[in-house]
Amino acid sequence: MKTAVMGAGAVGCYYGGMLARAGNEVVLIGRPQHVAAVRRDGLLMDTQSFKAHVPVQASTEASAIKGAKLVLCCVKSTDTAHVAAEMAPHLDADAVILTLQNGVDNAERLQTLLQREVIPAVVYVATEMAGAGQVKHHGRGELVIGASASSAELVKLFAAAEVPVDISANIMGALWAKLILNCAYNALSAITQLPYGRLTQGEGVEEVMRAVVQECLDVAQGAGVTVPGDMWEAVQKIARTMPTQLSSTAQDLARHKRSEIDHLNGYVIAKGQALGIPTPANRVLHTLVKLLESR
Repeated sequence: MKTAVMGAGAVGCYYGGMLARAGNEVVLIGRPQHVAAVRRDGLLMDTQSFKAHVPVQASTEASAIKGAKLVLCCVKSTDTAHVAAEMAPHLDADAVILTLQNGVDNAERLQTLLQREVIPAVVYVATEMAGAGQVKHHGRGELVIGASASSAELVKLFAAAEVPVDISANIMGALWAKLILNCAYNALSAITQLPYGRLTQGEGVEEVMRAVVQECLDVAQGAGVTVPGDMWEAVQKIARTMPTQLSSTAQDLARHKRSEIDHLNGYVIAKGQALGIPTPANRVLHTLVKLLESR
């Protein structure tokens, strides 16, 4: 089965690379410097269990998704509308679209723009682009996906590529759980440029994180979303399982790129305003990241 990865950044390269390594036909669609390196040398995957150059196709053009039966949408949330317009003319009628993005509303936005089903996924992986055509894996790698007619087949496909996938009957709750983790970590990591393990050792950090998490839970409850599990335990687990990881927001700011903060803490602020629920801790973090972006 041909798989196309729209947005061959750290997340897209990791999952596309794992599928390609398992023998699937994969095309990565990304920026010219990465595409050139992959075409020349293959995708260099430096993971916790192996390091290898994985042969994979690569293109800078959205038209490369033609013929793909699975499309992984891995672009930043800020680019969702743009990439939907790029993909639309080239999608096969029976292609399955899976969105591997931060935030809670990307599947809904894509579905509206493309007028077809889009399966949401929650991504738990620590990765970064270590150079052109090089992806570095720091930990984890599992996915949680929404229930659909294609979900069971996706579980088999990814399992064969050593990627664990669970199907959730409460995918909105699962998306919110990931959003809360992002709200707790991403901005603080970006502001300090510290990895999760060191970040959580800082004076006063736990109190700030607890405030952010509670605000998010209050907003989720106000929106009628049931967030599964113990969120504070989940927050603590991130530092234990991904101690060397810099947040994607930290990586964006370090590279002078626009971040997804409006779709993380900013989303919680907007939802809170609509529901009349105050979110001061999230607002401070959002404001600081926006100021850093403005530099």
